[in-house]
Amino acid sequence: MPASPFHSLQIFARRENQRLCDTFPAPELQVGEWMRYVALATDYDGTLAHDGVVATTAIEALERLAHSGRKLILVTGRELPDLQRVFPRLDLFEKVVAENGALLYTPATREKRTLAQRPPDQFIDALRRRGVTNMSAGEVIVALWRPQEEIAIKAIAEFGLELQVIFNKDAVMILPSGVNKSTGLEAALDELRISRHNLAGIGDAENDHSFLSCCECAVAVANAISALKEKADLVTKGDHGAGVVELAGMLLQDDLAGLNVSADRAGIRLGKAGDREIVLKTHGQVVLVCGQSGSGKSTFVTGVIERVAERGYQICLVDPEGDYGSLSGFVATGDTGHPPSLDHLRQMLDDPKAQVTVNLAGVRIPDRAAAFASALSLIQERQVHLGRPHWLVVDEAHQMLPSEWSPARGQLGGEIPNLLLLTVHPQHVAPAALKRVDTVIVMGAEPAGALEEFGNIAGVRVPVPPSDPLEHGEALLWQRDGGAVLKMTSDPPRAERDRHKRKYAAGDIEEDRVFYFRGPDGKLNLRAQNLTVFLQMADGVDDETWLFHLHRGDYSRWLREDVKDKELADHVAAIERDDRISPGESRKRIREAIEEKYTAPA
Repeated sequence: MPASPFHSLQIFARRENQRLCDTFPAPELQVGEWMRYVALATDYDGTLAHDGVVATTAIEALERLAHSGRKLILVTGRELPDLQRVFPRLDLFEKVVAENGALLYTPATREKRTLAQRPPDQFIDALRRRGVTNMSAGEVIVALWRPQEEIAIKAIAEFGLELQVIFNKDAVMILPSGVNKSTGLEAALDELRISRHNLAGIGDAENDHSFLSCCECAVAVANAISALKEKADLVTKGDHGAGVVELAGMLLQDDLAGLNVSADRAGIRLGKAGDREIVLKTHGQVVLVCGQSGSGKSTFVTGVIERVAERGYQICLVDPEGDYGSLSGFVATGDTGHPPSLDHLRQMLDDPKAQVTVNLAGVRIPDRAAAFASALSLIQERQVHLGRPHWLVVDEAHQMLPSEWSPARGQLGGEIPNLLLLTVHPQHVAPAALKRVDTVIVMGAEPAGALEEFGNIAGVRVPVPPSDPLEHGEALLWQRDGGAVLKMTSDPPRAERDRHKRKYAAGDIEEDRVFYFRGPDGKLNLRAQNLTVFLQMADGVDDETWLFHLHRGDYSRWLREDVKDKELADHVAAIERDDRISPGESRKRIREAIEEKYTAPA
């Protein structure tokens, strides 16, 4: 039998655990190993097939992948009848995206679904009359060969059709505008309820760019065109089907562990340490954010959550106090009057596009750890089957994972791809959880003490941090593989950025932050209570007054110290230092810089 989700809580659980079990029933866990890549999408000609034929070794590799629980998707420019004629093993695939994204076929049920409208017959007849040979017309696609694309392009213009021409080496495909392998693959993923962040794809030609850009890991076979290899995360040593066999072996061996895919290289931006951009990899991260109440950790994490969600990764946020109810795009189970429902949680997690909050505000504080344990079991069961949620965010981690906690088998182990914990003090969080942390972010007063607490409990040596106090929006960051402790200015969440922009663009800022145009002799006293008024006055003051403040660096100082916009201040400071430009040009450049960030239409 699977381990009870409450096993790890027995050393401190209350006598009323039976009541909790009734309220938070434990899901049945399936024995299995978490997979990041739950699906493989492969092109046919030039990738899986060589001269139209698929080798036995490639078929066997696909069978092994299917037996591992992974879903297979074939993505091809071929028409379905032609594909069925040359390749009888379509039963290996959950979905076939044919006609370069225009047709979706389900081999198990033999159901077809066209994803676009076919060009009119008059257009196809016109191509034949104009001498186009070896042309075929499928459910949607019109296929021909080079160099006859010039005839097709002229006919498209004459008929006034919204069609596009796509090349696949010597093959030419005519399709409705916007239809490609990527759009077809997305339709297949929607039906299979698979996230593109759990997908590896492999191809060889020009028309594979679009669908590989939809995959978390993009692979090119050895015989692929150079442009595709340059964009790929991995180029196989083998060509054609041998490259597919190679990729299948890597997936089965270690699920492409350690491969630095393009999404990871881009990373999730956290902020800046001096001129250095601080980013978080999108996979394999355990992050601890700590600081006392009011230190800004919730604001910081909100920004991180926004940026992770914008990239399409699924998040499950455990919210004990109901503090994150305003997060855009998130759907919650539970509220202040009701505990969360595991059935509701399961339904939400099954939708790859859903962003999920587990609101525990309706659960008594002594019972929240047990409720979290039950939710965690379900979350990990879904991760085994679906490869997601991709991120688990746990607020009030000292309540959810108290210092007495020790994990049952599999809990908080390798099954969670990314984990973000928030707490007031690390010393109140279970050592078993802290020992997995590889990135620590500390905010508020006495950050050095919090770092020392973490190091003592986790059994790691944390370098001596900078001693100067942290200002609002600043944090100390340390990563196990990053060396020194850095002072970082964090990126605010969208809501705070929007509020900041509205306030400083058109609102009334605090009196001690107002800018005054006074001039060299102090004769003026023109009050600019926001950036809009500042720009109006900048256009109206005389050159002597404008240059007085410009040469003193007053504009950039105001933007840096009072508007709290270092990036804009640095830009304006460069203008202030340029003695070659006229007063009118400096006005123009500063206006453009401010309007681009604050007053231009969104």
